[in-house]
Amino acid sequence: MDKKQLKKYAELLVFKGVNIQQGEILVISASINARPLVLEMVKAGYNAGARDVEIMWSDEEIAKIGYKKKNVKTLSEVPEWEIARREYFIEKKIAYIAIISEDPEVYKGISAKKLSAQRRAKNKAFAKFREYTSSNKIRWCICGYPDKKWAKKVFPDLKSGEAAKKLWEYISKTVRLDTEDPINAWEKHQQELQRRCKFLNSAKIKSFHYKNNLGTNFTVDMPKGYIFCGGAERGELDGVWFTANMPTEEVFSCPDRNSANGKLVASMPLCRNGQIIKDFWLEFKDGRIVDYGANEGYENLKSIIETDEGTHYLGEIALVSYDSVISRLNTLFFETLYDENASCHFAIGDCYPTCLEGGAELDEKQLLERGLNSSLEHVDFMVGTKDLQITATSEDGKKIEIFKDGGWVI
Repeated sequence: MDKKQLKKYAELLVFKGVNIQQGEILVISASINARPLVLEMVKAGYNAGARDVEIMWSDEEIAKIGYKKKNVKTLSEVPEWEIARREYFIEKKIAYIAIISEDPEVYKGISAKKLSAQRRAKNKAFAKFREYTSSNKIRWCICGYPDKKWAKKVFPDLKSGEAAKKLWEYISKTVRLDTEDPINAWEKHQQELQRRCKFLNSAKIKSFHYKNNLGTNFTVDMPKGYIFCGGAERGELDGVWFTANMPTEEVFSCPDRNSANGKLVASMPLCRNGQIIKDFWLEFKDGRIVDYGANEGYENLKSIIETDEGTHYLGEIALVSYDSVISRLNTLFFETLYDENASCHFAIGDCYPTCLEGGAELDEKQLLERGLNSSLEHVDFMVGTKDLQITATSEDGKKIEIFKDGGWVI
């Protein structure tokens, strides 16, 4: 792996991702697989003026042993020190970067019940920290780093080393490291995303209708005061611009949780909890998931949907052109961060409060009253296809073509 490129990547994440400010604390959550990138990010963080850089390490192999040996009760317990650590981070108003670098099927063979038990426990225990990130009270960024097992899953015909090298090459393309000036390239890209957001926000859209030959035929309304976001976002407490996902090709908002009707058919597999869910679909009536199925990973899908009441509803709507930089790579990454940016998608579960006028200041009950969903989970799934048609209807009844043949019209 080219060390100069790795340094450029680290600097991009620190400067353009969380946009670290003088005297702040940078917190990095990472698998031990990503140590080379973490090392460069630590250097970049201190060079940018961070007063401290803290690392939260994880090890998927050790975690897998724990899943095998522990019972559901033990997996449902979260140590108080882990909760206190995140409370401390909230108090200090950190900047937070999470690095994805693991085998997409690391937990294959582990019961969905065990995976679900720990996921629910941690989501509940860390709810306040998650609320601070989702409402942009903490500036945050999610990114990826190539792991050999992940790379082998993406490129099964290559040897592990060659696959990892190719995955790094592709990741570099997705974050525009292959350009002469990545930071400038990102600024131009973000300006285009924000142009589309401006159009959608001024169009006063009442509803969207999705249709394709895969079987999707679906309508969903937008709440009053919706906001489409994309590219760069502004920190709610400090006004500092940051980029929550690197890569990102989407413009996104929150639909009216009570309005979804029809069928959504997934256009890509979903990797969740170290297991793959394939060929799945969701049926909605008056906002709620009333039926669903999958050819592979049904129990995993069921455990997600049955997490709480909020996981029976949608929390996010996101528009991504079928000819995005990532889509043009024509590669299934088996990782939502990348696959969602190759395809239009929705998320079941929690909303982003900043996608509603004044939403960051509302509590859960107030958000629900405005039509936004709340949940312990937020799970993206892809529905975009080459033939996807999306038509919007404005509040005054005007029809607006948004997508044709999988791509933007506006």
